[in-house]
Amino acid sequence: MVISDTSIWIEFLKNNEPFFKQMKELLEDREILGIECIFGELFQGVKNKREKEIIESYWNNIPKINEHGLWIEAGKYSYKHKLIDKGIGLIDTLIIITAIKTNSLIWTLDEKLHKKLGAMNYKRK
Repeated sequence: MVISDTSIWIEFLKNNEPFFKQMKELLEDREILGIECIFGELFQGVKNKREKEIIESYWNNIPKINEHGLWIEAGKYSYKHKLIDKGIGLIDTLIIITAIKTNSLIWTLDEKLHKKLGAMNYKRK
């Protein structure tokens, strides 16, 4: 599975290559894992009803996991690894925790997150 963060979703929704083609293939193969906070950010940025409907359609049709308790776990993980001091916020920490729990890859354009993931021996898409 692959967790595409908000930055990748935005590139995909703008039809920007190479993101569009790669994301489309992953979506067709049901390899993209949906996380509420990422879609919350996407919904926050919608400009019209059509964009809302598109994002809602993706949210309703991609695989998800039960996120119960993940925010607390993310906060504890952030504390333990001092992620806030490294510029990694709680949403990114939740993405990391979800990737660990699901053995998923994280696909992001966020350089701070790239740096942290490299230190954790995570592969990037």
